[in-house]
Amino acid sequence: MSQPFLPASHHPQFVTNRATTMARPFFLVSCLATAFAVSCCHCHNLVQHAAALPQSLSTSSRWIVDEHGRRVKLACVNWPSHLEPMLAEGLSHRPLDAIAADVAAMGFNCVRLTWPTFLATDASYSSSLTVAESLRALNLTGALAGVAANNPGVLELGLLDAFAAVVRGLGASGVMVVLDNHVSRPGWCCRGDDGNGFFGDAEFDPDVWVEGLTRMAAMFAGEGNVVAMSLRNELRGPRQNIDDWYRYMQRGAEAVHEANPHVLIILSGLYNDNDLSFLRWRPIDLTFSNKVAFEVHWYSFSDPHQWANANPNHVCARVAASVWRRTLYLLDRGWPVFLSEFGVDNRGGNVADNRYWGCVAATAAGLDLDWALWALQGSYYLREGVPGHDEAYGMLGHDWLSPRNVTALQRVRALQSPFCGPGLAEVEPYKVMFHPVTGLCVVRRRSSVTVMLLDMEEQTLELGQCNKTEAWEYNEEHRLVLRDSWVRMCLRADGDGEPVRIGVGRAGCAGAQARWVLESESKLHVAVHAPWSSSRSEMLCLDVGLDGRSLVTNRCRCLTGGGSRCDPERQWFKLVSSTREVARSSSVVAWLLIPMLKQLKVWLFSLF
Repeated sequence: MSQPFLPASHHPQFVTNRATTMARPFFLVSCLATAFAVSCCHCHNLVQHAAALPQSLSTSSRWIVDEHGRRVKLACVNWPSHLEPMLAEGLSHRPLDAIAADVAAMGFNCVRLTWPTFLATDASYSSSLTVAESLRALNLTGALAGVAANNPGVLELGLLDAFAAVVRGLGASGVMVVLDNHVSRPGWCCRGDDGNGFFGDAEFDPDVWVEGLTRMAAMFAGEGNVVAMSLRNELRGPRQNIDDWYRYMQRGAEAVHEANPHVLIILSGLYNDNDLSFLRWRPIDLTFSNKVAFEVHWYSFSDPHQWANANPNHVCARVAASVWRRTLYLLDRGWPVFLSEFGVDNRGGNVADNRYWGCVAATAAGLDLDWALWALQGSYYLREGVPGHDEAYGMLGHDWLSPRNVTALQRVRALQSPFCGPGLAEVEPYKVMFHPVTGLCVVRRRSSVTVMLLDMEEQTLELGQCNKTEAWEYNEEHRLVLRDSWVRMCLRADGDGEPVRIGVGRAGCAGAQARWVLESESKLHVAVHAPWSSSRSEMLCLDVGLDGRSLVTNRCRCLTGGGSRCDPERQWFKLVSSTREVARSSSVVAWLLIPMLKQLKVWLFSLF
């Protein structure tokens, strides 16, 4: 761009007219910048309040919606209450209201609260055994003392009443509950030979199961925060078959709906919640509609050895395609699919989990899934015979006092809010550039309003909170364009190891260095051809700088080959479609004046 102010001696014939003409637009821009800055100083601090709980959930095609037809995204965490003590874990460490408040503070809007069938059907558990008696019978003296100290009002409650108290405690914090029938006899889940796996197993009488579902549905019909019931966790074992699945799942669904027509009913599949493919050819047959969703579980250990021993790009593509074929295809057929268990070892040292996370998070974001993370608990009263058993997958530490891994909490933040759905068509669809490994998105950092207006190419791109992203358009020319800017602005690579920047105008958006393609089998590499080569092996990929925040381009990793020693996850980005209102980081006044600037830019650039 030519210099706007030249000494009079250089162009005497233009001094008077050009200087006067140039002063006017520059004065106008300066005034606008000042107005923007002043307006920013008087912005209100936004305080987010928990949304009112829906009165009832139903379905609208693939979406879960409230009574007004607006999408409700289930962003849940699992909280077990199905092990031998039959008491929600952690009440020996923290008061119930504190744990419930922590759930809400971490951004989860619901809990998948597990329960064993016998809690509702076996009187020796449900009515005659108190919490204190249950803990004493298991010789859990430490847990008993902890509950007495932190939740003394729970000790003498019957086990079912204590379960109800947990439900009400979550409701007091504005947290929805999905009641999940996890096992029949209380205990750890899930072995194929534990007698709890499939209808007709030693501990899985279908009649008793339906009785339990009916009692729980009726018992919680008056609790407004109980919004859904999952009929059974991880069907499995040698007895499983499709005919019995239809026979009993349909019977259970009808029983729950009759007892409590307000709750959403969630159906699990075969092979540990990994297979619903049979619904392609044989739909469910129920007397009611718009109240059913399906669920799927997805862990790294669902695909043994693959994540640790092969190129993660290949594994992600292969496994994600398999999960789609077996379960997630139902989204395209108009059914909600709830990812009701997924998670990782939050200690950070599990290679397979670390690689898997980027893939499952990219899938969850790209499909905008409802989900429930495993798990809340930092430890158990008793698990597999071990008192105080640690839970490496827990969001909370062993003592339940603080997060086990702050980074793990950050990674789920972007997944907690819906990107789109009924009632959320606030703007025309756009793309969010989501970095699944960190849970952050590509944002612009503006150092000042003057930079925004006059030095657009100097704006820095970095990772930031996804609620501060802007609207990117990925067009047919493979350009990533900032859609709502007042001048055409494109993502542009400058070279190997160099920061990416915003190219401005026709020249800034032209050429191979602004043409981004989705590379590798995973389609999670956002790449340009290196300026010195047209070879696929010489491509530059969007990457995160060494500071963990800045955005650069580096040579693409693991596009092909690489094997188990290849770690491409830092270069994984997912283009996620959204219709959510775009947060404006500059003042409201600035964005109200954008139409004026669009007219002004024609004048400015015609003068330079």
